[in-house]
Amino acid sequence: MHPPTHQQIARLSDTLRRTVRAGEVVTTGPDYDAGRNIWNGAVSTRPGIIVRCADPSDARAAVLAAQENGVPLTVRGGGHDWAGRSLSDGGLTIDLSGTRQVTVDPVAEVAEVSGGATAADVAAAAQLFGLTVAAGSAGAVGMTGLTLGGGYGPLSGRFGLALDNLVSAEVVLADGSVVTADSEREPDLFWALRGGGGNFGVVTSVRVRLHRVPTLLSGLVLFPWEQADTVLAGLSNVLLESPDELTVQSGVLAGPDGKPVVFLSPTWSGDDTAAGERALARLDSLGTPLVSQIAPTSTPEMLAGIDAQFPFGRHVKIRPRSVPSLTSGVRDTLILAGSTLTSPLSAVSMHSLHGAAARVPVTDTAFGNRTPHLMIEIIAQWDPNDTSRAAEHRAWADKVAGALESDALPGGYPNLLGPDEVAQIAHAYGPNTERLLAVKRRFDPDHVFRAIPLPDPS
Repeated sequence: MHPPTHQQIARLSDTLRRTVRAGEVVTTGPDYDAGRNIWNGAVSTRPGIIVRCADPSDARAAVLAAQENGVPLTVRGGGHDWAGRSLSDGGLTIDLSGTRQVTVDPVAEVAEVSGGATAADVAAAAQLFGLTVAAGSAGAVGMTGLTLGGGYGPLSGRFGLALDNLVSAEVVLADGSVVTADSEREPDLFWALRGGGGNFGVVTSVRVRLHRVPTLLSGLVLFPWEQADTVLAGLSNVLLESPDELTVQSGVLAGPDGKPVVFLSPTWSGDDTAAGERALARLDSLGTPLVSQIAPTSTPEMLAGIDAQFPFGRHVKIRPRSVPSLTSGVRDTLILAGSTLTSPLSAVSMHSLHGAAARVPVTDTAFGNRTPHLMIEIIAQWDPNDTSRAAEHRAWADKVAGALESDALPGGYPNLLGPDEVAQIAHAYGPNTERLLAVKRRFDPDHVFRAIPLPDPS
């Protein structure tokens, strides 16, 4: 689609200023900049208009006005999508980031979450009632976007992916109607939202299931690079075979001295703390740790730790790959990745899908892979001032992704797939592809909404 003309933007602006009641319509200034600045500082996209929504009626007005004036539409929640798909050059961005209300029902153990609330917002609200949320590993990520696209996280083994904990969603559709999707109302839409992302409407709020976990044990274990092969070989029998209560995020990154290390970030969510301590102690025996810091913690504390490592504003490129297990070939590639790091801020992180997340039948939600597997994030990250080496950092991510190709599954994690990952996108939804595209045709036949990538219908 061609960028809108000045005349289209002028007409759209006039329409929006008459129809947006509670929110704000901005084209310049501090509020515009706040809506445009997202997690990946490398994204320089400049929307023509940003509607900073205060309630669903603002989103509805923006959806109708964009179509009336032929202007492309995007939706921003937390703004954490590395590919910057919440913005389009010259287009209209519906900015939900100001709507961060979280209301907890401690009896039903459910949270009602506005479309701009982050995972950290939900975790903090839940903690006040002794509850926790099955979120991802970073707190700054928008809870709605994370949930709609998947949501691997430290509690996935016990409680499933974030999308498995979605109870209902309020959605503004392309025709301006506002519907609630759950297991009884609009069940096809509810099915598609759990894995298909924001490709069907503006999700202005969601209700998510919470969980009562008396104690979380988590932390960080670092092993010296000289032990990488031994540690990774031992880890291959842990990641996908752990009890539901134990989920281990792992990978390689630069240690405090800049040299590569193998890291483990395990989380025990079981009621038996003593059993958790024993399980976590066994991880130390994989090698001789440089650091082993495991202690009782909370979900907000875990999320804050990742946010500190990956703050807003740095430049980022992510290449995801999913592999069936930690084979010798995958281990060799991880060692290659660590040995060739071009930036001390880059990392490779593995998330395991096992336990409860793997027991959901694959056709119950749109999410396309329920076979136990490892989702690998290849994260090239560098300081914005390091412009002269940006191509080198991106090439590192591409090289590692290419080295994993022979071991990789045919699809990939939609929440992280870039627009150029054509082969992975084609297989990302597995046996659910045909039904997912049928739901897209039913609810958004004109492709008004474009979020995480869907397979090409052809």
